[in-house]
Amino acid sequence: MTRFPDGFDVQGPVQAEVFVVWLAGDHLELTGPCGAAPWLIELAADEHPVDVVTRIVSDEVGVPLLVHSTSWRRDREAVVLSFVAMIDRRLVGSMASLPIERATLARGEATAAPQDIATTQVVEHGLRHMAWLAEDDPVVAAVLSSEWRTLLSTYAQSRSATSAEGGSRD
Repeated sequence: MTRFPDGFDVQGPVQAEVFVVWLAGDHLELTGPCGAAPWLIELAADEHPVDVVTRIVSDEVGVPLLVHSTSWRRDREAVVLSFVAMIDRRLVGSMASLPIERATLARGEATAAPQDIATTQVVEHGLRHMAWLAEDDPVVAAVLSSEWRTLLSTYAQSRSATSAEGGSRD
């Protein structure tokens, strides 16, 4: 479907929340113009979110390996589209960077979103999504090196299966 049915309309602000991720040897790190914090971009009504995120990451950081929307939520009085932008390590330069730590996913009800969603949970969900795509999507698999795919494969497992901390399964 390319448009909504007659009489149906959606209005309101849309924001892109961008997590710039890079492969730092044996682990992933977050970086970007805001350091490890998510990069927030307001989207105009006539802009395609993927195009805007790709253009701005390219302009400010360098051409990304991959840009993909991994989730959405209602927050900050807007619809927030979360993106993972994966970049080559050579683009990090002097930008601040922090290792990504595993997190338990936010859980809601069968027909309701979670009450609270932490940034770490958005990143965890995004990397699990990318792990699935690295296995299932030939375009993503072709773009990512074997090192990326191997590291992402650890996100196909729940946090409790990969962490000594234990806890409930995701």
